[in-house]
Amino acid sequence: MGSTDNPPFTLRSHRPGDIGWITYRHATIYHEEYNWNVKFESLVAKIGSEFLENYDPQCERCWIAEKDGKFLGCVMLVKDRSSDQNTAKLRLLLVEPSARGLGVGGTLVRQCTEFAKEVGYSRIGLWTQSMLTPARRLYANEGYKIVKSEEHESCGPKLVGELWEMEL
Repeated sequence: MGSTDNPPFTLRSHRPGDIGWITYRHATIYHEEYNWNVKFESLVAKIGSEFLENYDPQCERCWIAEKDGKFLGCVMLVKDRSSDQNTAKLRLLLVEPSARGLGVGGTLVRQCTEFAKEVGYSRIGLWTQSMLTPARRLYANEGYKIVKSEEHESCGPKLVGELWEMEL
């Protein structure tokens, strides 16, 4: 039995307090590792707030990976409300530095794909940064393709943002 068949962690749905924790961990980790500033924290807080305000349990989820009650990572799958297509967005994938290499990221990304298929989405889109090589590798392995890239400064430093999509 492989490690992905019996991962050393569990997945659960979000509960009160999780979105605040997700915002905090994104802000802290990305500042420490990439020197991203409060613009990024504000963006994550906005995504989290919109998730809570618009949450539709029939077609949206936030998953928390944990072990023994300790947060290891997270991801969201939300309806793309800006599209008239039947499209979902993968949002806020994060794996704690201490949990990297355990399969958390791949499991969370696959969970999004499986759920999206289950509820009938036809496509998933996501936005990431060109320098986030491990996340980009996860997305490519799952079947996502880059459809657009452009420079921006919405996280502080100048970055190249990438829009990826996967047809289901």
